[in-house]
Amino acid sequence: MTCNIMKILLRFNFLVLLFFLASCASLQGETIPPTLALVTQASSVLPTPTPFQPVTHTPTPLESPTLIPTFTPEPPTNTPPPTFAFTSTPLPSPTSPPTSSRTQYTLFALLDYYGHQLAVDETIRYTNQTGVPLNELVMAVEPNHRGGFTLENILLDSVALNYDMNGHKFTVYLPQSLAPGSQVTIVMRFRISIPQKVKEHPYGYDSLQTNLTDWFPLIVPFSNGWILHDDYYLGEHLVQDSADFEVNLRATEGSITFATSGVSEPNNEWTRYRIFGARTFALSASDQFQFVDTTASGAQIRSYYFPGYETQGLAILNAAIRAIGLWETQFAPFPYGSLSIVQSNLNDGQEYDGLVFIATKFYNEYDGSARSNLVAIGVHEVAHQWWYGLVGNDPAMEPWLDEAMSVYSEALFYKYVYPNSYDWWWNFRVNYFGPSGYVDTTIYEAPTFRAYVNSTYLNGANFMEALNIRMGDDAFFAFLRDYASRYGHGRATAYDFFAVARQNTTADISDLIRAYFRGGY
Repeated sequence: MTCNIMKILLRFNFLVLLFFLASCASLQGETIPPTLALVTQASSVLPTPTPFQPVTHTPTPLESPTLIPTFTPEPPTNTPPPTFAFTSTPLPSPTSPPTSSRTQYTLFALLDYYGHQLAVDETIRYTNQTGVPLNELVMAVEPNHRGGFTLENILLDSVALNYDMNGHKFTVYLPQSLAPGSQVTIVMRFRISIPQKVKEHPYGYDSLQTNLTDWFPLIVPFSNGWILHDDYYLGEHLVQDSADFEVNLRATEGSITFATSGVSEPNNEWTRYRIFGARTFALSASDQFQFVDTTASGAQIRSYYFPGYETQGLAILNAAIRAIGLWETQFAPFPYGSLSIVQSNLNDGQEYDGLVFIATKFYNEYDGSARSNLVAIGVHEVAHQWWYGLVGNDPAMEPWLDEAMSVYSEALFYKYVYPNSYDWWWNFRVNYFGPSGYVDTTIYEAPTFRAYVNSTYLNGANFMEALNIRMGDDAFFAFLRDYASRYGHGRATAYDFFAVARQNTTADISDLIRAYFRGGY
């Protein structure tokens, strides 16, 4: 490693510095001395359009990580379970009171894994922070896109509520106006007949797993009206507020392993998972899962894979912990207590809070090298824990705010963790596709998938690199930390992004904005 690189590294914290010093002796081969012991365990028995291409090159191996995570279980609580027989009985109450003014979701979900059925009791505690009285609440019910969602009842103080369900829009009418600052608790019971999964989206079941993503009614944000965009074949359309989730899971039969957005805790016959300040809660269930895990930055990081993919499962775990260690210094502390990285039969990858899916084909093509789709796209999805999870945005109208940021996070990963592969990354992931177009293209405007990716993702990465060079490293990373701090657990817009950038530099960035964006920021 050159002296210039060492000077750059001195800007980061002591832990990252030690890591790179240890790497100097073998940097030419892009290998890092192993320092961590492996723990493995097996169970008893629309994706983000991240662009990729086949890889042919000399492998550059990653090492195997090895720490054992520790948990502190909380005392169990007694809560009646949901059943598959609809009964209109009183629904369970949350096991703990709200800890903040964020919306609180408590769910008890009973999974019939082999029958592809799910029975759920859901409690929502919602505080009106809109500043105006509300006569209704609007929720997104994404399973209704595929059918199979059946609502048994929805109650307020044991009284049934009136509602309309039109596609994925679920409007619940309140018996009296909810004043600003007031709170309401709604309970409901529903069932989902889980559909067969398609490769374009993780939701549903196949022969190896059942994935539940955006699977329960979720109150959408309010800003001069409820924000619920139409579904579209490009990108994501859901805008989500930061909320707190407690999800209690149980399978009716079999030895089923759950990969989820939170760390597991015992709760009698249930297993409870909690995640705070998140946009949603996702899970994958399988009777085939194996996993390896470690801890990074105080969080449990676990890689779930299928038999025969042990090497790949270790590789993506290793890449994730290195990315998290780096980005904690460049962006913000890792926002959650855990991260599940889940192999799935997809076209590429998909991010959720505390859980990401990675396509099996990337596991199949992996040859032990950091120059691979498994590593590059894997760390892209991990970057979304900051850009989408921590700092929210409107992914339909301003998708670049999380996608361009996550692509450029890949660049930072290779620049500082595998610097010999930095030029390779730019050529493989960006230049090869000849990106062009306005970065602030919406999901509804691009004429093709490739045009959407080239403008929003890849030209967005070009803009981020130009912004980094114009501002300089010190100001650029100060800007990213400031941006993450100001809008963490909130939602940012392009105007917010550029306002914070300008506050962290004396450089004129107006020409860059005009070159890459059509909006007058």
